[in-house]
Amino acid sequence: MFMRNQKITGVLTLIAAALVSACATTADNNSASTPTRGPNLGAAPTAAMLAAMDTSIPPSGAGLPAGSGNVAQGAKVYAAKCETCHGPKGVGKPADPLVGGIGSLASGNPMRTVGSYWPYATTFFDYVRRAMPTNAPQTLTNDEVYAVAAYVLNLNGIVPESAVMNAQSLPQVKMPNRDGFIDYSRK
Repeated sequence: MFMRNQKITGVLTLIAAALVSACATTADNNSASTPTRGPNLGAAPTAAMLAAMDTSIPPSGAGLPAGSGNVAQGAKVYAAKCETCHGPKGVGKPADPLVGGIGSLASGNPMRTVGSYWPYATTFFDYVRRAMPTNAPQTLTNDEVYAVAAYVLNLNGIVPESAVMNAQSLPQVKMPNRDGFIDYSRK
């Protein structure tokens, strides 16, 4: 076993040395012809391009967009754009359920749903805005995302039927599993 590991280590060392040598040769060749451009991988992004991609919403809700939506509006958006995958009232099939399972994570049959698993309503909003619907991600308006969030949170019994979600109210929602995660913030 020891000899085999030595042989593997030796082969990996030779491969690494060959790659370093090839990269150095390529870098030397590129530097002679294009000293200021780098490895020709494209143009550097502009500040506007970076700002358009920087849409993540942290637990605090910083950066939530303008807009709002209520439970009734969310039910309509959900029926039109979410129900096909997540089933009526979020019960699931063919995709995962969005509703139920509160308190089940420590059980022998945990259900990971919005109500049982997600620690922050703001990160749920962020996920829906970026990834849903799966056949056309990032096509929901901010108002539609706020409305769907209100509807799904209501289905889980987290907010009342009269709830309106927006940049001020969404961060105030206390999710049932908020304290179920270890804080790994990089302060």
